[in-house]
This record gives sequence, C-alpha cells and structure tokens, in this order.
Amino acid sequence: MEEKMELDNKRTLLVGLAFLSICAFWQMYDNVVPLILTKTFNMNETYSGAIMALDNILALFLLPFFGGLSDKTNTKIGKRMPYILMGTAVAIVLVNLLPFFDNGYAVSPSTSLLVLFVICLGLLLVAMGTYRSPAVALMPDVTPKPLRSKANAIINLMGAVGGIIYLGVAAVMYPNAKTEGLAHVNYQPLFIVVSAIMFVSVLVLFLTIKEPKLVAENKKLEDEHPEWNLAEDDGSGKEVLPKQVKVSLGFMLASIALWFIGYNGVTTWFTTYVDQIMGQGLGGASTCLLIATGGAIVSYVPIGMLASRIGRKKTIMGGCILLAVCFGLGYILTTTSSSITTVMFIVFALVGLAWAAINVNSLPMVVEMCRGSDIGKFTGYYYTASMAAQVVTPILAGTLMRKVSYKVLFPYAALFVALSFVTMLFVKHGDSIPEAKKGLAAYEDMDD
Repeated sequence: MEEKMELDNKRTLLVGLAFLSICAFWQMYDNVVPLILTKTFNMNETYSGAIMALDNILALFLLPFFGGLSDKTNTKIGKRMPYILMGTAVAIVLVNLLPFFDNGYAVSPSTSLLVLFVICLGLLLVAMGTYRSPAVALMPDVTPKPLRSKANAIINLMGAVGGIIYLGVAAVMYPNAKTEGLAHVNYQPLFIVVSAIMFVSVLVLFLTIKEPKLVAENKKLEDEHPEWNLAEDDGSGKEVLPKQVKVSLGFMLASIALWFIGYNGVTTWFTTYVDQIMGQGLGGASTCLLIATGGAIVSYVPIGMLASRIGRKKTIMGGCILLAVCFGLGYILTTTSSSITTVMFIVFALVGLAWAAINVNSLPMVVEMCRGSDIGKFTGYYYTASMAAQVVTPILAGTLMRKVSYKVLFPYAALFVALSFVTMLFVKHGDSIPEAKKGLAAYEDMDD
C-alpha cells in the first residue's frame, strides 16, 4: 500500500524565513513611514495616503511580472533564490537610506532631501516587489500538491512571527517614555535592526534550502502522480490548461478579490468607524483588530490540517460563511452599544479564525491549477487579485461611508464576502481531496 506523505515541517519553516523577513519589513513600513511623512515632512493625509497606496499599485504590475520572470529563470542556485537574495540585498541598502534623509530633513529642511526620500522610497518598493512572488512561489516549488495547505499554514505563521518580532523590537526600542515630547524621533536604530532580521533570515534560508535539489525531488514525486497535474498536452508537446480549469481559475481569482474587498474594508476603516459610531478611541478598536490577528495566528496550523481532511474548497466556504456572519454581528453589536464588549472580542477572534480558513487555502488552490513551470506566474495572479481589491476597497468603502452612512461598513463587508461564497461554488478545481472512489476501490485506503 502506498506510504502516506508527510509534510517536512522543518524545511517548510526554513522556506518561510523569506516570508518572515518580508512581513517584518512591511509591518515597519506601515507603522513608521506614515509618521515620517506626516511629522517630519509635514505632508497632509492626501499626499501621505497616496504615497502609502503606492506599494499596492506597484504590486499589481511587479508581482505577476517577477513571478512569471522567475519561472523562466534558471541558475545554479535555482529559479527563486536569485530574486530573493538580490531583492533583499537592495532593500536592505535602500531601507537604511530612509532614516538618513529623514534625520537630515529634520535638522535642515530642504526640497532636495524630500525628493531623495520619495525616490528612495519608490526604489525600495520596487526592490520589495521583485522578490515577493518568487519568495512565496518557493513553497509550492518544493512541496507536493496535496500538502500545500498545511505548508501554507506554516508560511502564514512565519509571516505573523515576522510582524510580531518587529512589534516587540519597536515596543522595546521606542516606548512612549522615550519618544514623548520629542520634536523628532530618530528611527535609524530600528531600521538597522529590521535590516538585520531580513539579512539573517534570508542568509539562513540560502544556507539551508538547496532549491534546485529540492525542486528536482518534488518534480520527480509529481511525475509519479500524473493525476495531480490538471494541464493537458495541446498536441504539440506543450501543456495547456483545459477550458474548465481556466473557468475555475477565473472564479477563484474573483473570489479572492471579493473577500479581500470585504475584509480589508473593515481593517482599513474600523478605527474611524468605531470613533464615529461608538465614540470609542483607538485603543478599543486596535484591541479588536489585534484579537482578530491573534485568532488567525492560532488557527493557521489547525486550519491547514482540517483542509487536508475535508478539502480546501469546503474549508474556504466555511470560512466565508463564518466571516459574513461575524460581519453581520459586528453591525448589530456596534450599532446597539456605545462600548466595546467581551462579545465583540469573541466575534473578532472568530473573524480571525474565518480569515485563516480562507487565507491558508486560497493560494494553494490557485497554484494547484497550474503547471509546475508556471507557479511564479500563478502566484502573481493571486497577488494581482488581492492587491487590486486592496487598492479599490479603501476608496469604495470610504466613499460609501461618507455619502451614505458610516453604518454601511459592516453590511458592505458582509455583502462582498457573501458574494465570494457564491463565486466559490463555481470553482471545480484546485482542491486537495481526490474524487471519491467507487465500488471495491473505495475500501483500498480504509486503513490509512
């Protein structure tokens, strides 16, 4: 009887170091750069907001491009590793120039320093965009298709660890007692520490993960299981996706965009919403979002295991139902109470669980539909769908809240998540559960 496959957890953790470094960077970027733009350079919210949105806009083009480019790359160290190493190296140099320009402007304001800061920021975003898709594509490259949900759960967990490490470092280095009353805060030490985290993470990744060897081993395994491959020969020796698989991919990408529109609408506007509707300050809203993040973190690995038993599609659809229900409860709880209650914390913990169910399984479903040689390109498709939603939803939700009512936020989010459930009904490929066997064959695996 065929031996049951087991995920190599240690190897997956090491592969996840690339995502850890990326998430540590973005956590710092999202937290510190707006402060620099508004406090040092005195930009208004419109200009600073436009600059902060630039990463999502660039991602729409950079992630699919470099994902596809890495598919066609062939070097002694692999397809993905050159992008990961070069992108990280350039990003480390550029990220340490930002506080240099920031500190210089604080001492002696000049237009040239502002221009240099913005140029450096733009180049930094390009550098980060060159290797996100290759870094994420490395996991499916070295992981058998049926195990990718479990592996992606560990990758997400590593990303969360990266964010937590940054938050811990920032809390220790910049407590309120140290920064209160300062006309200007020097962030250079923080940027150096985060650069060190990025450097060490990627160095350990490079030294421990021999990409060409592992990719060859995984390809050999997949060649032994032709039933995993959804592509077909087009008659000329080239593999193409059947029409029905392309239809599934289209509905899958639509689902990704729809649930990101709903979820990110809430995460973007929740603090403002709570202030307007409930009269609550930043602390309570931040606690709710933190609980949602915590709920997702503790759910990642169990959700990956659940998906390996019941299938990715069922797990995602269960997550969509739970998320839509939670957003409906969020509307009721925030419009009928003027204080943040324990029940709200429980609902947000369930939001985290629901989001984990969706997030852990969506990328594996997308890359499951492609040929092994197209993993980077399909990873780029995934990020195009998610980033497009994250560009659109702050504007769309914000406009509706201003024109209609702030109370529209949760119904808006619930509607788009519910729509993603509908589109998921039409996704017929990319699941991790094989079709049920019939007759005597159904008894073959009963003792697994």
